Amino acid sequence: MELKANTTYNLILGGSSGLGWASACKLASKGNSVIIIHRDSRHFTEELHRKIEEKNLKGEKVLAYNFDALNVQKRADFIDQLIKNNCKINLLLHSISKGNLKPMLGENKLQKSDFEITIQAMGYSLYEWVSDLHSHGLFTNPTKVLAFTSLGSSRPIENYAAVSAAKALLEAISRNIALEFAPYGITCNCIEAGICLTKSLQLIPNFEKLIQQALAKNPFQRLTIPEDVANVVYLMSLPESNWINGTTIKVDGGESLN
Repeated sequence: MELKANTTYNLILGGSSGLGWASACKLASKGNSVIIIHRDSRHFTEELHRKIEEKNLKGEKVLAYNFDALNVQKRADFIDQLIKNNCKINLLLHSISKGNLKPMLGENKLQKSDFEITIQAMGYSLYEWVSDLHSHGLFTNPTKVLAFTSLGSSRPIENYAAVSAAKALLEAISRNIALEFAPYGITCNCIEAGICLTKSLQLIPNFEKLIQQALAKNPFQRLTIPEDVANVVYLMSLPESNWINGTTIKVDGGESLN
């Protein structure tokens, strides 16, 4: 499928799996037109397109573009397509997961470039997308901007220093977007999910330990699942959430209470 002219879309950056994909499915199931931007292998992309086709056959409207959301020219080309088709964005969800999970000591310790790559992908890129979409007049009024953060933004996790730095930056940028873009009807909030068994989690060394800790802490004695988070993304897309701005919403069943 191609962009449909004169259509308002929910745009998800990094939505091919995990929390992003669950959010895309939830939003589409509620009648929203959804665009997913992802960066995946040919095999994974073929499987994703198969799942999207199944949704479209059910009347759910989902599009996917396989390109690097961090590439300035690719972003500009995509924005040009939105402009040519007179399309607008009323929800932007930042779900990019690209970072280095290395220790701070040892032969394979974190380098400056590791921090730069991770911070750009998982932090600063939110501002780049918001700024470019806004400057081209592509946001509706109101528009919801959401970003996935993590507990690592405020607590140390072994081998997570670069991502922790990126998430802390992401939250700081989100707060300032909430402040400075509010006159244009744009709100910005972060969503902090509890420990959730996703592909991203499984990349963290000794992630099994994190799972056991989460199960012990959670009052419901279960992990957060992507659908829990997607439900909150949907709630934040509704007009009733228009007065929520500049905050971080925990979606963890109370896991962070302990």
